[in-house]
Amino acid sequence: MTTAALIYPHQLFAEHPALQDVSQVVLVEEPLFFTQYRFHRQKLILHRATMMGFAERRRQRSQKVQYISSKQMERTSDIAGILKRLGIDSVRYVDPCDDWLSTRLSAALKEQSIQEKVLEDPHFLTPTSEIEDFTAGKRKLFFTKFYIAQRNRLGVLLENDGEPVGGKWSFDPENRKKLPKAIRVPDTPCVAETESIRQARQYVRRNFPDAVGTDAEFNYPTDHETAATWLAEFVHQRLASFGDYEDSISEKHEVLFHSVLTPMLNIGLLSPHQVLDAALAQAGQIPLNSLEGFVRQVIGWREFVRLVYLTLGRQQRSQNFWGFTQEIPRAFYEASTGIEPVDHVIRKVLRTGYCHHIERLMILGNFLLLCEVHPDAVYRWFMELFIDAYDWVMVPNVYGMSQYADGGLMTTKPYLSGSSYVRKMSDFKRGPWCDVWDALYWRFVDRHVNFFAGNPRLAVMASMRKRIGHRMEEHHRVAGEFLTRFYGR
Repeated sequence: MTTAALIYPHQLFAEHPALQDVSQVVLVEEPLFFTQYRFHRQKLILHRATMMGFAERRRQRSQKVQYISSKQMERTSDIAGILKRLGIDSVRYVDPCDDWLSTRLSAALKEQSIQEKVLEDPHFLTPTSEIEDFTAGKRKLFFTKFYIAQRNRLGVLLENDGEPVGGKWSFDPENRKKLPKAIRVPDTPCVAETESIRQARQYVRRNFPDAVGTDAEFNYPTDHETAATWLAEFVHQRLASFGDYEDSISEKHEVLFHSVLTPMLNIGLLSPHQVLDAALAQAGQIPLNSLEGFVRQVIGWREFVRLVYLTLGRQQRSQNFWGFTQEIPRAFYEASTGIEPVDHVIRKVLRTGYCHHIERLMILGNFLLLCEVHPDAVYRWFMELFIDAYDWVMVPNVYGMSQYADGGLMTTKPYLSGSSYVRKMSDFKRGPWCDVWDALYWRFVDRHVNFFAGNPRLAVMASMRKRIGHRMEEHHRVAGEFLTRFYGR
C-alpha cells in the first residue's frame, strides 16, 4: 500500500503529524483557498510562498514531494483522481477544520477507494472531545463559561487555590482606552523581501490577474523561523500595552500594539502552544490586563470561534435574521464610500490584507450591518479581502458576531453603534461622515424598534428613539440619500 501525507495550504506545521509512515508528501493548492473567490493578492502570495518553501524543506530531508497547483484542479474532489493516477491508495491528513473541504474530500476519496486517516488539528489547543463535552445539550453557546473552563483546563493564570490571578477572570473593562496623542507606538513589524516572495508575487500576477488588493509591499513571514522572530518582537515590544489599547483605532498607525499573528498562526507557521508560552513567559514583567487580554484571545476567543463553527456553523451560515438582501457595491472594494473611517480601513486592507479586530467589527462590520447587506455578501467580502480568513474563522465572526444574522446563537446582542463610539475610540475628526453614520444608525433602530425594545441590553436605544421626535424624519432622509448613492440606484 502506498501512503501519502496530504497537506493543504493552511496546514504547514513545523511538526506535521501526517508525515509519519508515508512514502511521499502531496501539497495541494486547494481551489477553496486559491480560486473559489477573487482572493487578495497578499493572501495568494502568502500561500504560494509558504507552500513552495515547505515543499523545498521536505525535499531537503529527502522526502518525495508532489506539488499540485491550482491549474491542475477545478474543484476539491479532483485531488482524489490525481492521487489515484499517482498510485496512491492511502492518505493521512490533518482535519482541515473546513466543512466544505472535509465533506467533499472524504466523499471523493471514498469514490476512488482511497483509504483515509484523519488526524487531530494542531491549529488548536482544544481537542474535539473537549468540544463535544462542553457543547452537549446546549442550544446557545456563551463565551465566558468556555473561557473560564479553558483557564481551568489549561492551568493558565491561576492561583494555587484555583482562583484567577488578579482576582477576576477578565480585565476587559480596563482594556478600552483611547490612544493618547503623545504615546510612542512601535514601528510596524517588517520582514525582508526574499526570492521566494518575489517568485510568489510573479506567480500570482501571472495566474490571478483579477485578484483584489495590491502586492507591492508584502510584509508577512513565510517560514517558521521568521514567524518565531515576529512573535518574539511582539511579546517584547507591544504586548505590554496591548491590553490598554486593544480597542483603539488610529488613522495614523497601522498596527498599534496588536500582534498580527493570525496570518501565520492560521496556516501553521506558528502553533497556539508556541504563542501561549511566549506570552506567559512575560508574566510578572508586563501589566496583567495586557497579559490576560492577549491570553483571552488565544485560549478563549480563537478556540471559541472554532467551537462555534464545528457546533453551529452550518446553522449560522444558513440564517439571515434581519432579512437583508443588498449586495456589497463597488465602493466597498474601492474605498470610495465617502465615510472617512470606513474608507481608511478599506484602503489599509487593500494594501495589506489586514486590519485589527475592532476595525473589522466596529468599523467594517458595523457599517455593513447598518447598510443592510446580505450576510452571505459580507462573508464573501471578508473571505476575499483578509489574509487570515478561513471558513472556520469567518462563519462565526460574520454570521454571529458581526452581522447577528444567526439571531443570537453566540452573542446576546448585535455589535452596532453610532459615530460617537467610533470617534471615542479613534483619532478620526468629526465631519459630514458622522451625520450619515448616525442617520444610518437611527434608521436601523427605528426599523427594528421591537427587537431593540425586547433586548434588555438594547432597550435604552428604543427609549431614546422616542425622544428623537421629528429628527427621525431627517435621519431617514439622510440615510436614504446615502444608500441610494452607495448602491448606485
